[in-house]
Amino acid sequence: MDRRSFIGSCTVGAAGLSAAASFPSFAANAKPREYAKALLVNERGDALKASELKAQTNYVFHYPFEATPVFLLDLGKAVAPTTLSTQDRSSYSWPGGVGRNRSVVAFSAICAHQLVYPTRDVSFISFRRTRAQRGVQDGLIHCCAEHSQYDPARGAEVLSGPAKQPLCAVLLTHDPKADTLTAYATLGGELFDEFFRKYEMKLSLDVGPKAKNAVNGQSIVRELDKFCKNPIQC
Repeated sequence: MDRRSFIGSCTVGAAGLSAAASFPSFAANAKPREYAKALLVNERGDALKASELKAQTNYVFHYPFEATPVFLLDLGKAVAPTTLSTQDRSSYSWPGGVGRNRSVVAFSAICAHQLVYPTRDVSFISFRRTRAQRGVQDGLIHCCAEHSQYDPARGAEVLSGPAKQPLCAVLLTHDPKADTLTAYATLGGELFDEFFRKYEMKLSLDVGPKAKNAVNGQSIVRELDKFCKNPIQC
């Protein structure tokens, strides 16, 4: 190859690399982000049995940090895998439900729009067995702040409202012999940094200095109605 051809090929190659770098999200594939494993337990500290979950009932635990709540749901039917994408258009493959009937799912309870989340005093976001006032169908996670709605049977994809991406999924493993559930990773668009920035003062009062501590070993599961004094039904 002569000098002129070599320079030309380098120029074309550099242009190709530059173009590829300009669109990283189109081909990106979001991978699970693994955290310390946490066995899900009841309020007595005993391992929670997946078969003990009541179908279509709101349960809450915290993962991957002490202050970040998660919805745990048994949808009462097998939930198939699906492909979703984050706000920056990174695609990911959500694995669907776990448990003996593959009906158990878990998602971050932090709304992907205004970061609304359930506290011990009030919750403006929850799973609705039947349609809410502005509902589009039964069996959705509904946020009263701006009426974003997510379908937990399809990886918490957004069905309506201003949210730009699905709720971040929390991945679980199921031990079929012991019938236990263990959280080990998240998948999809995490909003934890934004969450801690927005609610730094409130979290310091509600949770204290351990708010950003990683959950490790186990996490207590409670029904939302018992965890929260005032679950709002808008």
